[in-house]
Amino acid sequence: MNVIDNYKEGFITYLNKKIKVKEPVNLYEPIHYILQLGGKRLRPVLTLVTCELFNGKAKEAYDAALAIEVFHNFTLIHDDIMDSAPIRRGKVTVHEKWDVNTGILSGDAMMIMAYQCFESYEAVTFKKLMLLFNKTSLEVCEGQQLDMDFETRNNVTIPEYVKMITYKTSVLVAAAMKMGAIIAKVEEREAEAIYNFGLNLGIAFQLQDDYLDTFGDAAVFGKKIGGDISENKKTFLYLKALEVCEESDKQKLIDFYTINKNGNSKVEEVTELFERTQLKEITIQEIELYTSKAFKILETLSVSEEKKQLLKNFGVSLMKRTI
Repeated sequence: MNVIDNYKEGFITYLNKKIKVKEPVNLYEPIHYILQLGGKRLRPVLTLVTCELFNGKAKEAYDAALAIEVFHNFTLIHDDIMDSAPIRRGKVTVHEKWDVNTGILSGDAMMIMAYQCFESYEAVTFKKLMLLFNKTSLEVCEGQQLDMDFETRNNVTIPEYVKMITYKTSVLVAAAMKMGAIIAKVEEREAEAIYNFGLNLGIAFQLQDDYLDTFGDAAVFGKKIGGDISENKKTFLYLKALEVCEESDKQKLIDFYTINKNGNSKVEEVTELFERTQLKEITIQEIELYTSKAFKILETLSVSEEKKQLLKNFGVSLMKRTI
């Protein structure tokens, strides 16, 4: 078992101790269900890793890590409702297993539970964590709205898309890391540097998600392949394809994303177009670009090379993941 797995195992043990099914069962069972579906536990692990990176104690960061994980899964419940998604991590989504109203209410309860996790911290640390959490939570909502807006726009640019995924996905990764730094009581410069490391890592992570949604293995990925294409999501692959493909393919792609044609044939034809225009290779290059930016920030931190290498290895593993 590697070091990251140790952090993950310790966090899961803590989560299982803190999150129990209680009355009313129909409120708490969906919460327990979504939190037991697995996942990478990327964000809470990063909170623990970062705290110890700066010579703090991981056990002191467990509550902040739990807040991040509970909040993240709350957003997944609501995102799945908005997207009418049937599958999450290879299992039935909460709103499908129960119903939409239950999904909304259990999600609301999770947001409050996330806030409660910070109550264990002393006043100065509590205030810093809450300010960061509130800022991040609102940015995640802004990112989700931008994502929804893009579905009805045909003039989305790649910089706009990067802003959207930064808010929707990346800021939570960055905040998870900065919380670990805050709990370790580091200087603001170091805390901000690790935040920016997480920001770039989070962008690379989301670009990898875009890639896997089209080119992944459904049995491994845990979600239906081609979901972004079916839902006319303006992902990096789609926007870059409009830049690089020939005019006839460009018009064909626009038609696919503006006409409500759906089904396997749409997914197959768009995927074939992406492959033909080297979007596989282009997207991998973009993932490597943001990972490289993260690694450059890492070099500015005043921590040991051994600790830097741990985060580098983690970043590389995220780039090469298949789920």
